[in-house]
Amino acid sequence: MKALVLAEKPSVAREIARVLGCGNKQKSYMEGPKYIVTWALGHLVGLAEPEDYNSKYASWALEDLPILPDKTKLKVLRETGQQYKAVQHLMNRQDVGELIIATDAAREGELLARWIMNMAGWRKPFKRLWISSQTDKAIKEGFASLRPGKDFDRLYESARCRAEADWMIGLNVTRALTCKFGAPLSAGRVQTPTLGMIMDRENEITSFRSQEYELLSADFGSFQAGWRAAGGDGRIFDKAKTAALKEKLTGRSGKIAKVHKSEKSEPHPLAYDLTELQRDANKKFGFSAKQTSSVLQRLYEQHKLVTYPRTDSRYLTADMTGTLKERLESVAVGPYAPLARPLLRKPLPVTKRIVDDSKVSDHHAIIPTEETVLLNQLSTEERKLYDLIVRRFISLFYPAARYDAVAVTVNVEGESFYIKGTTVKDAGWREVYGGDMSSDEDEDDAADEPAAGSVKLPELREGESVKLGRCLIRSGRTQPPKRYTEASLLTQMEKHGLGTPATRADIIEKLVSSDTIERQGNSLHPTGKGKQLIGIVSAQLRTPELTARWEADLERIAKGQGRPEPFLQGIRSMAQELVAGVKNSSAEYKPHNVSNSHCPECGTRLLEKKTKRGKLLVCPADDCGYTRAGEKRLSNRRCPQCHKKMELKEGKAGMFVQCLGCGITETLDKDHKHVNKREQQKLVQQYSKQESAGTSLGDLLKAAMEAKEKGK
Repeated sequence: MKALVLAEKPSVAREIARVLGCGNKQKSYMEGPKYIVTWALGHLVGLAEPEDYNSKYASWALEDLPILPDKTKLKVLRETGQQYKAVQHLMNRQDVGELIIATDAAREGELLARWIMNMAGWRKPFKRLWISSQTDKAIKEGFASLRPGKDFDRLYESARCRAEADWMIGLNVTRALTCKFGAPLSAGRVQTPTLGMIMDRENEITSFRSQEYELLSADFGSFQAGWRAAGGDGRIFDKAKTAALKEKLTGRSGKIAKVHKSEKSEPHPLAYDLTELQRDANKKFGFSAKQTSSVLQRLYEQHKLVTYPRTDSRYLTADMTGTLKERLESVAVGPYAPLARPLLRKPLPVTKRIVDDSKVSDHHAIIPTEETVLLNQLSTEERKLYDLIVRRFISLFYPAARYDAVAVTVNVEGESFYIKGTTVKDAGWREVYGGDMSSDEDEDDAADEPAAGSVKLPELREGESVKLGRCLIRSGRTQPPKRYTEASLLTQMEKHGLGTPATRADIIEKLVSSDTIERQGNSLHPTGKGKQLIGIVSAQLRTPELTARWEADLERIAKGQGRPEPFLQGIRSMAQELVAGVKNSSAEYKPHNVSNSHCPECGTRLLEKKTKRGKLLVCPADDCGYTRAGEKRLSNRRCPQCHKKMELKEGKAGMFVQCLGCGITETLDKDHKHVNKREQQKLVQQYSKQESAGTSLGDLLKAAMEAKEKGK
């Protein structure tokens, strides 16, 4: 009997098949003497749509809500139906005795496989492959220690509850809002409280009233210090007070009241989990959370250079200790060699800050694998992210950074001045980052004093007399709270338990794609639609407390400390309550994106919609569907007749440029480069053959372009 291995995607299946020696390649699977390896394409099976329960739900109506079926059904997804049939056929083969689930070792991967099993009616034994990297070594070790499938029943129940909760809350509230207010408005269990946090920050900024203030600093010759009031605030909001202090203190003598020296030790940062890596990539490179996830997935799957990405742990497990030197050897190349080589000559200092089994749930922190890296094979994005992971990994084995901190207080005429300074004794782990002693906190420091690390102080003693030579005054204004960046929003989502490391990036992207928030530089701003949406959804849904409680319940179910039925019953009750709230609402919604253009077919005012290809003008009428480009995309190619820049457009055959006034259209190749007539003729002569099916220039050119593509 053979074992059927179900991977999550074809690329992973190919790697597993190669390691297992499955050389017989078919369209939808690979077979060997002991194993048959097949794959899903993401989800092959999903929750049934409302119309699958009753055909009347195909049209949205407020009176039909809430839709809460007694028992949820599954359905084969149409777009991947062909692959499902292939997997089902393999499951029904007489020579297949057991199933090995090799989907992603996480909640969503478990759900994906179990739904396929349920839909296909799998009744034979099954086991679970649970690995944290895609290297040949990890795959072989994983298959040598397969775990019983039943061990992951609780994880599946948690994932099923999450999916059904999202369906009941998201679908019902979205339909209710859309039907009630006549606009495409979406709400969800996680996305709405996330939007609520962004809107709360926006309200803080809007209501903020900036005030002018002054800062007073004193020049004592060999150093400068800043004035502070008794409460510790150095800002002076009364200009007359600043002037009076300046007059009172200039030229006066004082004494050094206090010199406090302390040796400080800063341990290395913890290894990366996904959220921390997304934060750092956003701060340092401006990567969106989704971009970081995508690049990280390539490093994990294609290059096999990092361990499992969607983890929420920042620690390693004890059984990995023996592999750490091998991992260091694999990264000791290029710029990392001088940092990693010294560590390999002595035993590694493995502490509780690195290895702690009690703080690892499903997967350990993200670290490099034992695979040797070829840096020149990585793209720029991949290289940047890999650099963060490798430097963080190397820094785990460096000592703490040590420095002397000095805090000085100077008294002059009863007023106090303060200054801080540091002297680095041992850069420690910061050597991995070029000895940079600055921290994230320094960036957020107020402008009333320089960062401590940048101040070099002379040798000062308590009781020493000093003379205040002159007073320096700087003006400033109080600043409103900063808008969320993706880094700071991820921090808040993590703090309030919104989503998981695997879903947070998608939540942010969903808010952007639904036009409720928009990116302006590195900041996230609510749109007019988002502002109104938060005003009309239930107060319970727009705060994180309710969703955080649900997330905690799901976590308890995954650990076997809670049961699915009470949780889902609570979700049903909440869905009924939220829909009732929308039905009884007296709020109004006005589209924020109404343009000045009218639909040529029905006369309705068109709405502006932002897409990746620019703005579109869309008719909101249900029975119309008219759409056109909202702004022209001009190319650098000029019309040969009128010499104006030609408009860039996209058709079924790809990109082309067009001059509407002259009626001239020219094709572009895939790099958006113009293909002129001389090049067209060259291509025809170079690649066309006598037996070509067509004889027109178009047929010849098409054949020539295809041949050119194959030649690449």
